[in-house]
Amino acid sequence: MLDIKQIVANTDEIKKRLSLRKPELAAQIDEVMSKYEAYKKVLAQVEELRAKRNEMSKSIGKIKKEQGDEAAKEAMAQVGKLKEEMTAKEAELEPQKAAIDNLLLSIPNVPNENIPVGVSDADNPEYKPCSIALPKFDFTPLDHQAVGEKLGILDFEAAAALSGSRFALFKGDGARLERAILSFMLDLHAKKGYTEIMPPVIVNENILVGTGQLPKFREDMYELTGEPKQFLISTAEIPLTNLNRTRTVSVEELPIKLTAYTPCFRKESGTYGKDTRGLIRNHQFDKVELVMLSKPEESYKMLEIMLEDAQDVLRQLEIPYHIVELCSGDIGFSSAKTYDIEVWMPSENRFREISSCSNCLDFQARRMGLRFKNAQGKLEYVHTLNGSGLAVGRTFAAILENFQQKDGSVIIPKALRPYFGKDKIEAK
Repeated sequence: MLDIKQIVANTDEIKKRLSLRKPELAAQIDEVMSKYEAYKKVLAQVEELRAKRNEMSKSIGKIKKEQGDEAAKEAMAQVGKLKEEMTAKEAELEPQKAAIDNLLLSIPNVPNENIPVGVSDADNPEYKPCSIALPKFDFTPLDHQAVGEKLGILDFEAAAALSGSRFALFKGDGARLERAILSFMLDLHAKKGYTEIMPPVIVNENILVGTGQLPKFREDMYELTGEPKQFLISTAEIPLTNLNRTRTVSVEELPIKLTAYTPCFRKESGTYGKDTRGLIRNHQFDKVELVMLSKPEESYKMLEIMLEDAQDVLRQLEIPYHIVELCSGDIGFSSAKTYDIEVWMPSENRFREISSCSNCLDFQARRMGLRFKNAQGKLEYVHTLNGSGLAVGRTFAAILENFQQKDGSVIIPKALRPYFGKDKIEAK
């Protein structure tokens, strides 16, 4: 959530930077300011009535002494009338403030001032080129779905019979490889100082408000029936970032670094075609997530560290990748700056996203009341960061595509072999 004080102090700059996301967001800031001015007007009236009531209340004893009981009774009646007027005005404030807060909840974060300007992923500049040699084949490489089905380790027909389209079923060496990948990732991140968490995958409605999925993206979430309102998580960022909500952490605790493996659930409504084939964009998928809570002055440095930790997974697996910086029209709702790591997919002859690493500044912390006490003893909101470290299914897909052999087998990357137990998957 944006800070109303910052909006008031920097209205034109915030409108300008939000317009880089979508031009119509400037009008929403104008609406916020209009509602806030109306709120301040009523608040000023309340304060004026309170001052008058307090002043008259203090003078009643003097009036009684100097003017008698009748004058004192009349003054007390005026105090009562002022209180009634003040109470009536105060009743106007709550819905006005709620309207402002609801509007602020629907406005995305302000992009970093140096973010590339653009309208879609086509405008994302390369931040770091690929440094791992692309695989060379003396045959036409298959996509990961075809490779997995030929090996008998992926069964999309069985998944569809169980759950419908855009679900996957891993079996045999496929299930074993998925488990090996996520264990490898968790161990690697633990060595880098992340605390492993195993959170619930069902959360309450207010938890999704805290990280920014609600109220704007309700249609993308799987909502459970019954009360209280609960949802399946779309990313472990949600429970990990909210783990310290409403808490004041000490400055000595920062940075807090967390990692978790969870299944994730997204409706992915409106996505069709080749993008939905195989493991690329399913309704249920596995992901290892990274989350950091940082001091404000260190959050951009921590973003670079998180990016390094995420890409180290691919370096150790020897999978080609590059990094792009997301433009103003492509960054996520809560993010001020985002890098995407994209992995090479030979069947498509292009890179595909496998991780997004984002700095959300105090946007999420403000929504969930997450603060720390700085060295001067003053309360500040922490900065929150999140990144995929990595999407497990997409890593699985990249291994099948990049390490496929002419005979249909798949070589297992050396770093994974202690987890997987052998160096190759062959058709039975």
